[in-house]
Amino acid sequence: MRKIVKVSKKIFFTFLAMILFVTMAVFIYHNYQKGKESSLISEGTPVDFNNKEINVYTEGSGEDTYVFMSGSGIAAPVYELKGLYSKYAKENKIAVIERAGYGYSDVFHDDRDIDTILEQSRKSLMESGNKPPYILVPHSVSGIEAIYWAQKYPSEVKGIIALDIGLPHQYVTHKMGRVDSLTVKGLNLLTKMGLHRLVPSAVYNPEVIRQSFLTDHEKEMYKALSYKQFFNDDMEQELLQSYNNGKKSVNLPIPKDTPILFLDAIADENENSKYTKQKKEDYEDFAKKLLKGDVIKLKGTHSIYLYAPDEIYDLSMEFIK
Repeated sequence: MRKIVKVSKKIFFTFLAMILFVTMAVFIYHNYQKGKESSLISEGTPVDFNNKEINVYTEGSGEDTYVFMSGSGIAAPVYELKGLYSKYAKENKIAVIERAGYGYSDVFHDDRDIDTILEQSRKSLMESGNKPPYILVPHSVSGIEAIYWAQKYPSEVKGIIALDIGLPHQYVTHKMGRVDSLTVKGLNLLTKMGLHRLVPSAVYNPEVIRQSFLTDHEKEMYKALSYKQFFNDDMEQELLQSYNNGKKSVNLPIPKDTPILFLDAIADENENSKYTKQKKEDYEDFAKKLLKGDVIKLKGTHSIYLYAPDEIYDLSMEFIK
């Protein structure tokens, strides 16, 4: 019996040592790669915030400026959203805001309060030469900021093209639970250790690589930026603050004078789910309270900008006119 226990302990400690060795090796490799990736060529205009920078990419010209706002965890917005915004840039001016912690922007390590995020966005746009009013094009969690923007500064928002956004009240109603919060914090910790480099498909969207709207060089930049920025402290705090940020918006009147087009992404396998039906109902209820609001169903996953860019563009132009 003692011999079995002794052998079991030896196996356990050997296994533990192997795990520690692999983890340390990945951590060293991660930091080595981060050093290489820190010299990436920037795409856009950096705006200074007390020695930290937020990047704004601008393209095209025209009467209207469409501001693209990525969803949570989209680590390289300038590249991931290119298949969509490039269609707008042919006849309009576009700006892609890379929030703190995203793309070529620095990680700010702040609390990601919605007022902080919004003021950073407004200053970044103004100082990069993009004057209001804007047509906001938010995706997912950026819906909180876009609606809050219209509530606080209605004259700056000409309209909103909402790409499968989360509504502020949804983040309040479905407050992140303890398990979800621990999962978010745990993912952030694993990322700091560099373990995300072992699962590339979780770091960047393989569909971006599969499609052809990026050059080969841009695809490599996209991968490198995604590894560098994936689920950093700003992204973690953004999710952990979603309840408080949503609550700030809920406590203000609905921006009924702001036209909003809700594009509801529905994958075939989720068409009859409770979540899908509730999301559609929430969008329709919100749209009814606006002077001009509409809800249109689009076939595709949550990353709808990758699957229906032409349709999104056509619907946007028709709605804004």
